[in-house]
Parts: sequence; C-alpha cells; structure tokens
Amino acid sequence: MSKVYTTEELIKILAVERQACLKGDRLKLEIKVSGNPVIDQFIRTDGLQKFTAYQDFKAAIHDYQRKYQVSGIVWREVTVKGKTLRYPEVDSQLIALSNDLDILKAAKNSILEFWDAVTVEMDLYLSVNHGKQYQQILKVDVDRIAQRTEWANLCSFEKSHFLEIVLQMGWGQPEEACYKRGFPASGSEFIHAVNPGNSPIG
Repeated sequence: MSKVYTTEELIKILAVERQACLKGDRLKLEIKVSGNPVIDQFIRTDGLQKFTAYQDFKAAIHDYQRKYQVSGIVWREVTVKGKTLRYPEVDSQLIALSNDLDILKAAKNSILEFWDAVTVEMDLYLSVNHGKQYQQILKVDVDRIAQRTEWANLCSFEKSHFLEIVLQMGWGQPEEACYKRGFPASGSEFIHAVNPGNSPIG
C-alpha cells in the first residue's frame, strides 16, 4: 500500500501549490471572465485563472482527506494574561472530517472557560455586517450565543498597550462557517474582547 500523507504534509503541499499558482506557474487556462468572447478579450483573466487552479487543487486535497480519512485538525496554543490553552482548530486550507467535528465539539467548553477567565472586565463586541461594524454586548449575550453553537476557536492580537481576544463560535463545517459561505447549515459569530475604552481592530 502506498504511503498516506499526514495532515502536516497536506498543509505543506497546499502551501507549495498556492505559491506556484500565485506566481503563475499553474493556470486554469479555460477559465473566462464573462463567457462572452467579445468581452473576455478585453479583460485580464490571469488572476482568475491562478485562483481557480488553486481552488481545483485544494478540492482534490479535500477529496483525498475524505478518501483516506486524513484529519484537518491542527493543535494551536494561545497565551493571554499568563494563562495558556492548547486547543484544536481545523487548518484554514483543509476540511473537517466527522471525527474532527467531534474533537472540536469536545474542546468547546475548555475554550469558553479560558475565554471567560482572560476576558474579565474587558469590553465585549459582536462583529456584525460581515465584520465591518461592532455592537457592544454583555457576557450574558455571549453565553446565549454559546448555547446555540457547536464549537469555538480563539485568536489574540497583543501589542504593548493593546489587547484584543477574538472568540469564534460556530456550527457546521468550519471551512464554510467563515464569511457565511455555508449559511445557514454552517456559520459563526465573532466576539471581540478589548480593554475598556478600546475598539476592536481585527
């Protein structure tokens, strides 16, 4: 039997292919912008050809994941205010298998407990209008959102005088949850915690 690639190897393969597509080493030449040959001759299609070539390759990797049951989970570590959490996340270029979703769901409570511990006395904002605006909310609102979501994810932005901790709470497939691509079957809400008087930046 031939070797099955690991999650880490698939991530590296995708990174190399992405660079090749961005440099124009891979193009999907049959892609047209409008489908109208008169219009298409005046429009540069190389960007779309690069993007489509990479998307096709990524879809093939996702098929490979399903066929060989290669997890999309990577383990991350975040340290905020002296507290550290190690948690699972689906790599942004891979998909979540059903076992991966179980791992994410099992980690949700520990992520929320960590979030609660490090965001005490911080201002909380809900991202609205596709991240273009923020609405201030209370901890009880976060708890309500948490009850109707399946998994959670974290990231933080820290500079000398600024701290922002972003909690993503989602449902369905993580790769479809961002930007509401898979809505309503998949989706997520983003909560931003910042020090009092600050506004979210990310």
